[in-house]
Amino acid sequence: MSDRPEPPASEVDEFFLGSQIGFDPRPGDILRRRSIEPANLEEAGRAFQLVYATRAGFSAPIPASGTVIAPATADVAGSGPILVYCASFHGLGGDCAPSHLLASGTEPEAVFISAALARGWTVAVPDGLGLGMTRLGPHQFLAGRAAAHAVLDLARAVRALPELDAADVPVVVWGYADGGRAAVWAAEQQPHYAPELDLRGVAAGAVVVDPGALVVGVDGGAWAGLALAGLIGLGRAYAHLPVAHILTHDGEQALDAASDMSLAGLLATYRDLPLGHWCERPDPWNDPIWRYVLANETCARETSLAPVHLYHGTEDTLIPVGMGRQLFAEYRALGVDLSWREYPTAHRGAAQAGAGEAIARLASYLGRRPTSRSAPQTT
Repeated sequence: MSDRPEPPASEVDEFFLGSQIGFDPRPGDILRRRSIEPANLEEAGRAFQLVYATRAGFSAPIPASGTVIAPATADVAGSGPILVYCASFHGLGGDCAPSHLLASGTEPEAVFISAALARGWTVAVPDGLGLGMTRLGPHQFLAGRAAAHAVLDLARAVRALPELDAADVPVVVWGYADGGRAAVWAAEQQPHYAPELDLRGVAAGAVVVDPGALVVGVDGGAWAGLALAGLIGLGRAYAHLPVAHILTHDGEQALDAASDMSLAGLLATYRDLPLGHWCERPDPWNDPIWRYVLANETCARETSLAPVHLYHGTEDTLIPVGMGRQLFAEYRALGVDLSWREYPTAHRGAAQAGAGEAIARLASYLGRRPTSRSAPQTT
């Protein structure tokens, strides 16, 4: 295996060929694993890179990758609770997968992972569908159901990892921005997709509640690369629909070039370029097919049975605080056990300001006994 958690192209081909001839791994089955030594990560003990089976947003089987790190302080590796930590958007391809960055010691959110390890928690970090593995990209950025499946199936894989004693431990999920979006979608999907998981709670900051509103808000400005990334990521997730019909020839070439870029590359290359520059209409988000896609990607579509802590910066100009307040109101109407915190700071500042309370909230959720709302279900 190379330094990246990528199987050879033939392994991806074998996975899909196997699915066609009767080999049908269950979501969460471990397909491949190896021990690693994360660099510059305090509190890390035994660690592994995994390739595991999951499902795309519309239930097609697909492999995904992720990293699992046990705390150095644990007497028995994996005996503590599992935190699935959902990193924020790092890019669409190339070397920006969290698994690669953790192995090289350049993961920008390592401080949050270390804080969880210091609690004695085993931390699992999904790369997300299409990121971290060859021939499966680009990353399905903003595709909520696909992100939820990757989160929940990695938790399943951790509980089955033979090197850890994690078969019956409880699970919590934490993320910020697009990672927060993955976290709340996992909470919404868990009751029917992974009911056997003892999901105790979720913490999510600056959640992208409505991708359509986000795209309109950033289009043509300093964050325009995110709008293009959303078009690419959701186009990949909804490839069964004719989503590419809005593109011009130059747009097709731009999407090909952007599909392997990191976040920094996207922002630098496509700054101030609106989506209309690449499309046959100035407002591609108003195309009927894209209106359907974006409407299908709003949060609060299902009720989370686990408690949810939401937080946001009041000065956030990337993901306006109104999005977070909207999600809080919608979850409250659904009867979700909620808490909410606002911080007088901008997007990046709220990630730092909210981390301590997010961990404390998750710890309090883990201290609760499982109830009929969160206990594992048996068949």
